[in-house]
Amino acid sequence: MIVLAKEIQTAAYLFASILFILSLGGLSSQESAKRGVVYGIVGMIVAIIATVLGQGVAGHVYIIGAIAIASVIGLMLARKVEMTSMPQLVAILHSFVGLAAVLVGFGSYLDPKSHELTGAAHIIHLVEVFAGIFIGAITFTGSIIAWGKLDGKVPSKPWSFKGLQTMNLILLLVCIALGVLFCRAHGTEGMLYLMIMTAIASFIGIVLVMAIGGGDMPVVVSMLNSYSGWAASAAGFMLGNDLLIVTGALVGSSGAILSMHMCHAMNRPFFSVIFASGSGNGSGGEKKAMEGEVTALNHEEVAALLKEAKSVVIVPGYGMAVAKAQYPIYDMVQTLRKAGKNVRFAIHPVAGRLPGHMNVLLAEANVPYDIVLEMDEINDDMPDTDVVMVIGANDVVNPSAQDDPASSIYGMPVIEAWKAEKVIIMKRSMSAGYSGEDNPLFYKPNSEMLYGDAKASVEKLLSYLKA
Repeated sequence: MIVLAKEIQTAAYLFASILFILSLGGLSSQESAKRGVVYGIVGMIVAIIATVLGQGVAGHVYIIGAIAIASVIGLMLARKVEMTSMPQLVAILHSFVGLAAVLVGFGSYLDPKSHELTGAAHIIHLVEVFAGIFIGAITFTGSIIAWGKLDGKVPSKPWSFKGLQTMNLILLLVCIALGVLFCRAHGTEGMLYLMIMTAIASFIGIVLVMAIGGGDMPVVVSMLNSYSGWAASAAGFMLGNDLLIVTGALVGSSGAILSMHMCHAMNRPFFSVIFASGSGNGSGGEKKAMEGEVTALNHEEVAALLKEAKSVVIVPGYGMAVAKAQYPIYDMVQTLRKAGKNVRFAIHPVAGRLPGHMNVLLAEANVPYDIVLEMDEINDDMPDTDVVMVIGANDVVNPSAQDDPASSIYGMPVIEAWKAEKVIIMKRSMSAGYSGEDNPLFYKPNSEMLYGDAKASVEKLLSYLKA
């Protein structure tokens, strides 16, 4: 087996790090996203090869076998998972990173070589082990709960009780105390403290995510991504792997920055979401009653409105993803644009259940990037829009976010669809959104419902538009 010199391995790690940075840069826009993914894939291949062929690595047959098996499993899962289930997949993958950090931490602590260290070097290593397992355990259980909420196996409503934050603070202080005792222990005597801390950290991970409402789950997913990065970085310190340290720090910091941007877009205090000190902004008073009457149109009437309109804005949501309606929507958009209509998409930062979820779906259907606009870019144009089509979206167009202080989404910036001349809401039923809040938009005098499956409805509209 070829063994790389230390200098060559370091150079390979540096090259992989640069590719990871280029990958993050490429993922910052739709136009360069595919290139960014390619950079990331190449960087990971270089990193794996450099690590496997590094000095001091043994058992190459087992390592290569494990990589081959894992690659096959990953390929099968990636081909099988629908885009609607991508948030769940991302969440569960984060849990694997957390679990890996926990296992690496215990393995590093039990390694006889680690106990040969003395003085400050030994204390630093113990701190690395303790912190790595702590972050990893929180990431592991928190990601599993996030997966359960996204997949409907765990209720999306926030679970909380009086004294929750006090309990979390006490548990954190207990973990710090266990850390002090762990660093003072001799040999492997600290294993008991480590195991108790792991159990407590695992419980904290469960409680933190359980206390966060469904409306804030996109922020939670991005923050768990950050946690997984820091867990990987901690594992890098324990293993003495420079690339793992750098890569984990890149993922951790970028995930934290994304979470802060999303909290800003939702008008949520960053720390209140992350530490589950109240994921909703509502005052807890009496909510406004729904006023008005819900009316509905048929497909032929909606098609007539689209034919008469000069400007159309489409607001996609999770319902579009479930129905796989992005493909007929693209055909409808092409038909309307050929007829001289100004058609654009309005994307809310947290539409769907994953950051950028709607952008990915529309890009998958080859929707031109230049007509896909962010909420802040299009809200000012709503009063001059003839028709807004809300396709499978709910919370992101809910007026309660602006005028009902008792609503749990109060204060969250939303797409102001109700300011258009006409609003067509395509939904299967009058059910509430993922946040559990009813939507007054359905009762507005300029709003009409078009009930049915999004894909089937768009295909029917398309047939009338082409007639």
